[in-house]
This record gives sequence, structure tokens and C-alpha cells, in this order.
Amino acid sequence: MPQTSDILVLDTAGDECLRAVAETCSDLRELRVFPLDATEDSDGSVSDVGLQAISEGCRKLESILYFCQRMTNAAVVAMSNNCPDLVVFRLCIMGRHRPDRITGEPMDDGFGAIVKNCKKLTRLSVSGLLTDKAFAYIGQYGKLIKTLSLAFSGNSDLSLQFLFEGCTRLQKLEVRDSPFSDRGLLCGLDYFYNMRFLWMNSCRLTMRGCREVAQRMPNLVVEVMEEQNEDKVETETVDKLYLYRSLAGPRGDAPPLVKIL
Repeated sequence: MPQTSDILVLDTAGDECLRAVAETCSDLRELRVFPLDATEDSDGSVSDVGLQAISEGCRKLESILYFCQRMTNAAVVAMSNNCPDLVVFRLCIMGRHRPDRITGEPMDDGFGAIVKNCKKLTRLSVSGLLTDKAFAYIGQYGKLIKTLSLAFSGNSDLSLQFLFEGCTRLQKLEVRDSPFSDRGLLCGLDYFYNMRFLWMNSCRLTMRGCREVAQRMPNLVVEVMEEQNEDKVETETVDKLYLYRSLAGPRGDAPPLVKIL
């Protein structure tokens, strides 16, 4: 395989292909591994084995997007030690709340090592079984992070509090399928004006909490998509929240599904 700075592969290539990349592409700067089947119960062919091989052979790596079904803290820690120049680390463990495949422990220490050792990191995507401990690490060490994506993560609203208080350069925050409520959302009131947007999907938000943000921060646009019953009666539960800055104010072309508060 010739030397290259950017490689994109499907996960069907398997860990063996990633080993070959690691052995022949020492100057690799960016790697993207996409799933052929993105469903939660798919049987992907890449794992912590391939990630660790890449970290050992491609130590100049600056950006990685890695979809997999199985991961370990040890492999993520190895990447943090071997690839300290990472600017982008996006690890997508498909499936809900997947722990370390060997120890059964949360993936807290792996992601903690990434934010602690990769001091240039500006973009981070986290997944897998994560507790508030992981977000305490991110808030403490992720001072340069501008874009952060969370999925199936955290175990209380403390996670969001750690992020808002610690990641002072945060511009874009995407959250889905996580147990965060109005309390976690309101932790961001002192920080939303400094962000470009916040997107929350399938969390535990209510119309009351979203309305409070809109009332207390009138210069932000707060859009919600709430769950409706068969009679299309408004419920208190909010399915999606999109909060953003706009010099032009609220948009005038919102579809009926979207309510601007």
C-alpha cells in the first residue's frame, strides 16, 4: 500500500486491513472507517484490535472517525498515548451503552485519556457506556474542544454541567438518546450566548424547561419538536430541541412540526 495522508474504508475491511494500513502508512494523518450496516445489531468487522494497531503504526494521526461494535479502554488509552497530535477523535460504538468488551467497565478512562493526552483536540464524539466521570474528565481537560457529539451517554445532569462549566470554547453540542433533563439544560444558561448551537434529541426535556430558556435568553432562537398523540394535542414532552444564535431572528419558514418559542 503506498503512503497516503488520508484513508477512507468500510468496516468490512476488518482489523487485518487496518493492521496493513498501520504497517505501511506511517505518515497517515486522517482515517475514516464507516459501517456498511449502521444498525445497532450489525456485526462489524473492526474493533479495538484495529484501533490499537493504527495507533501503534500511524503516530502522526491527526483525525480519526471510527465506527465499530466492540472497543476497550486499553485501545483508546493507547491511541491517546501514541497519537498525541489528534485534533479530531470521533469514536462511534454502535449500540446502546456498550462497555469495555473485555472488562465490562464503562469507557470513562479511555475517553478521559483522550482529552488529557491529546492537548490539540478540538472535535470529539463519544459513545459507549459512559458515566458522569467521563464528562468530568472532558470538562477538566477538553479546554480546546469546539464541537462535541454525545450518544447514549452519561447517567445524570451532572454530565452536562461538567461540559458547560469546563469546555469554555464549546461552539457546537449535539446530544441524543441521553438521560438529560431540564435541570441539565438550564445549567447552560450562562454559556449559550457563546455557542453557535445546541441540538438535543430523545432526552428528557419538557416544554416548561425549553420555555424557560427562551424567556431568560430572548436573543436566542429556541425551536422544539414535541411529541404528539393521535389527536395532535400538544404534550409536555419535547422530542427535539434546537437552540441557536441568529442575527436575523427566528426563521419564517418553519414547518408545522416545529414550534419556535
